[in-house]
Amino acid sequence: MKNHSKNGFQKYDMIVFCHLRWDFVYQRPQHIISRLAKDYKILVVEEPLKRNEEKSVFSVRKLDSKIDVCQPAVDHIDEIGPYLKKHLKDTDFSLGWFYSAAFVPVLETLDFESVVYDCMDELSLFKGASSKLLEQEQQLLAAADVVYTGGKSLYESKKQKHHNVFCFPSSVDISHFSSRNNAKPLDLEGIPSPIIGYYGVIDERIDLNLIRETAAKRPDASFVMIGPLCKIEESDLPRAQNIYYLGMKSYDELPSYLQYFDVAMMPFALNDSTKFISPTKTLEYMAAEKPIISTKIKDVARDYSNCVTLIKDADDFITAIENPKQNFRREYREILQKTSWDSTAENMRLMIKRAIA
Repeated sequence: MKNHSKNGFQKYDMIVFCHLRWDFVYQRPQHIISRLAKDYKILVVEEPLKRNEEKSVFSVRKLDSKIDVCQPAVDHIDEIGPYLKKHLKDTDFSLGWFYSAAFVPVLETLDFESVVYDCMDELSLFKGASSKLLEQEQQLLAAADVVYTGGKSLYESKKQKHHNVFCFPSSVDISHFSSRNNAKPLDLEGIPSPIIGYYGVIDERIDLNLIRETAAKRPDASFVMIGPLCKIEESDLPRAQNIYYLGMKSYDELPSYLQYFDVAMMPFALNDSTKFISPTKTLEYMAAEKPIISTKIKDVARDYSNCVTLIKDADDFITAIENPKQNFRREYREILQKTSWDSTAENMRLMIKRAIA
């Protein structure tokens, strides 16, 4: 990482405020922001980690010539605005892009020609969410010129609170996930088929009891969980000889694992934290042409019930494994033809121009 002083520091057109680490699971923010970088010089600001560094230090990590990532050397998110004002060359920017309302205090310090709220999750319903988040979202909605949502359920919620809301469900890089000639990863060697696989964050949104019960009923099937643990403990995880936890894999590695799934699963719990989710992995699983089994997440059920097997309990899960949907590939192709991250990012860019025209 390089340290930069306020005087010779790069001028930015756009600042992105994101609750997710850029190096965490590669998902919506990375896909969209990396594409918008063709038009903007971007600084991605992450939530701070408490540290003992001097607050006069300003460090960024350069991803490429157009995107820098900053972890502010402050103790609290409320200090980010003054911190950036102190260290950046300018405090007036073309675009402020928010993934979490927790960053809204920066609007007291920094000026943006336009403000975008890309709401990918209802963060106020997540485990450990701040009690201030709903109030902060009201402030962000009041300041935002345009609001994007990551799914239809979120759109229906936010359109009641803002005059300029657009639904942009997460998309997929089809060529990335449709590759077929990947070598079998070493940590999949020795895991017997059929492999019922999941990748993504393993947190309070996953129905761990469903996995435990289904694995017990199908000891001949292998249940493979790929992804980092978040906000739950190792001791919370179901353990059995046919349940495998392979840890976090990079975005580039995921197709190699997905290729060897016999069935792709989305075992989400039906609770507050999943009420508004629209899982990106649905389309990624489709791009790999895998049979998909999912619990009845609202956005999945209403958009993909013709090609995704929906379940409510372990018995349903077993039946779905033994009798997967047939002839789903045509439905997958029709769905995938209508979406791409390139078109999503471009349409977002055009909406911003219209919103501020």
